[in-house]
Amino acid sequence: MSDGNTTENDEERVESDDQWHDSVADGGDAFAFRSMLGETTEDGDSSTSDQSTDGNAVDGMLPADSESAARLDPVEDGGLDGSADADPMAADEVESAALDATTAGDGTESDTASQTVDLSEPAYYLNRELSELAFQRRVLHEVLDDDNPLLERVKFLAIVTTNLDEFFRKRVGGLKQQIAAGITEETPDGRTPREQWVDSLEEARPLFERQAECYHEEIRPALAEEGIHIVDYDDLTTAERQHLREYFESSVLPTLTPLTFDPAHPFPFISNQSLSLAVLTRERPTAELTFSRVKIPRNQLRFVHLGDDTRYVLLEDIVRANLELLFPDVEIVDTALFRVTRNAEVRRNEEVAEDLIEMIEEVIEERRFATAVRLEIERDAPEAVREILTRELDLDEREVFELDGPLDYRDFAELTELDRPDLKLPSWSPQPHSRLKRADDGMTVFDVISNDDVLVHHPYHSFEGTVQRFLEAAANDPDVLAIKAAIYRTASDSQIIESLLEAARNGKQVAVMVELKARFDEENNLEWAKKLEEEGIHVAYGTIGYKTHTKTSLVVREEADGVRLYSHVGTGNYHSETAKHYEDLGLLTADRDVGQDLVKLFNYFTGHSMHRDYRKLLIAPGNMRDRFVELIRAEADRARNGEDARIIAKMNRLEDPDIVRELYEASMAGVDIDLIVRDICRLRPDLEGISETIDVYSIVGRFLEHSRIFYFRAGGEDRYYIGSADWMTRNLDNRVEAITPIDDPQLKARLETILETLLSDDQNRWVMRSDGSYERCNSDTDGSTTNVHETFMRAVRGDGRTDPR
Repeated sequence: MSDGNTTENDEERVESDDQWHDSVADGGDAFAFRSMLGETTEDGDSSTSDQSTDGNAVDGMLPADSESAARLDPVEDGGLDGSADADPMAADEVESAALDATTAGDGTESDTASQTVDLSEPAYYLNRELSELAFQRRVLHEVLDDDNPLLERVKFLAIVTTNLDEFFRKRVGGLKQQIAAGITEETPDGRTPREQWVDSLEEARPLFERQAECYHEEIRPALAEEGIHIVDYDDLTTAERQHLREYFESSVLPTLTPLTFDPAHPFPFISNQSLSLAVLTRERPTAELTFSRVKIPRNQLRFVHLGDDTRYVLLEDIVRANLELLFPDVEIVDTALFRVTRNAEVRRNEEVAEDLIEMIEEVIEERRFATAVRLEIERDAPEAVREILTRELDLDEREVFELDGPLDYRDFAELTELDRPDLKLPSWSPQPHSRLKRADDGMTVFDVISNDDVLVHHPYHSFEGTVQRFLEAAANDPDVLAIKAAIYRTASDSQIIESLLEAARNGKQVAVMVELKARFDEENNLEWAKKLEEEGIHVAYGTIGYKTHTKTSLVVREEADGVRLYSHVGTGNYHSETAKHYEDLGLLTADRDVGQDLVKLFNYFTGHSMHRDYRKLLIAPGNMRDRFVELIRAEADRARNGEDARIIAKMNRLEDPDIVRELYEASMAGVDIDLIVRDICRLRPDLEGISETIDVYSIVGRFLEHSRIFYFRAGGEDRYYIGSADWMTRNLDNRVEAITPIDDPQLKARLETILETLLSDDQNRWVMRSDGSYERCNSDTDGSTTNVHETFMRAVRGDGRTDPR
């Protein structure tokens, strides 16, 4: 199963950190959906007090004529497929701002204009929340697109729900906290928290409605045509109903706990994102109605199989049809399905917490009881049920979403496990890296890396055969003295962790930085940290004031000519499962400068003083922001001097207002800029006199585009960088991040190919317009097409012949 888009939220599961999918509470394959499109999964984390919150940016490299094979066609259907305005700012406001820019000063010199135009004006910035919802429209398009295989559409049906759940838990929840705290500070686009909250709810509503409409009118009928029937309970035969009643009585009924709300019972706690059934009963015809809540159990199969064929009944329908067994001797007057979403932004003051581990455990517990931020309820629900839920959950009417059921599509991911290859994309198995395969012929992994740097590209290259193999080899190599690793997210059955445990048992010095604040992975990481400590491994639990988001590891090895350092710097987590669905890059190198920089970084993790100067690496919060600004400004200076100036940046989100401003000034100077930004983007491209040389693209497809690549022409030096950080305020200032330069000419050529292919894609690529809306890139009339994911799958099979480093 592959993941193409979502929370990181953080890095986002996502997440992301925003990612494609965010909740791991249900375990299993749900994890792979978690932040696929959003961090997101891996990078989905955010601060409620950060008024210029999250965004991720991406750079790609494209020759001047590389778009000749594609044309841009707007997507129809009122914009719900991605062509609607992400930020409905009046067009004349944008035009007015642009006119001011072009008429400022004498209007002839770009540097003069940049000095007279006020680039802090809100008109030049898109809203972070509305940009996120525009991204979710692009994800929803994968459901609506009947060119996709049917079960691929079903997969994205589940992803949309997971992503929007994350958005409400983190972003809408954070806005509610700001409103409650009386915060009125405006974002760079000029909105207060309340205005963002109102706009977000308004923009989200048609997304839910279009998702439900697509399921009922397209997905469900198409499944039935393929012999996969989701059957209404009323359409069952008498024998089938009796069979399901027996199943309910023996297997489901014992797990149900009706919670009644009356003068003798307080309003029941409604757990986060659980599907519930509201039941109105009365003891006699003249008695008042009584409200009860029945939770549809998550530890039961949602799709209950009928017989031997692919016919299913939803569990909530079975519960509803047999309620008299749960409520005997009373009249069941009416029922309604509903679902509550709660805020994920539960905060603690780290600096006064006596024990960071204890603090994290409290956060996990309190998240269950957080403020409600959304109520989804069946469209025909009784008014009494709607009124009780709205009142008792303290919800505004705008937070109530009346929808045609089913209300929760997360479990529809189960259908993608059916043995129906005809309804799926061709399966993909990550391949061995051609150079690392040589380690099977008498060479060690360290021999290969010491000869030349190795660039790994997931999910095209196998995680197990590259990064995991690197650490496994280190754990068992008698010449390895020490291993250090930073773990942000990892699998529940992580072989990476097992390798570190094995290394300690083999007498090596092992130090691990475990980020306990990785959103929604706190509990998993806490368990691993305890196991590591039990083996005597040095464990650091994060840093005060910063979240550690870097994806790095260091191996110290004794060799004939002295101690040598081997490093891995990646764009993605040490997670074997997400590596099958997330597109990421990693550098394996014996470069001593990179290794010495990592020594400094790991000493900060286990010590308390942070270095600000590094030989090669760009480290946040040390030198990264300043270095990126220098690189952007250098291109602007070259453009002003009439030189060829070029920037390509690929990332998840572009949010930081200062970086946006630098890009505007570079564009005004004449720098050719391509931004491949999967998710949120504050920058407005193609504003006359401001950003005419900037193009912004988003790739949404089979795999989640998660890597960060930065390219600067640099007067012909062609500087490339990869690493963990997006161009977001949180990444540049509030997290520990690592970006590495790529110096090997062959690896530079490989990155150039990656960026060129991304910018030539006409199957998964969207182009942003200046109002924040997107239109899909379609193939040219000659029939030629480029699909970035298929291109790299084909290419990696030939790696043994082409040796792409």
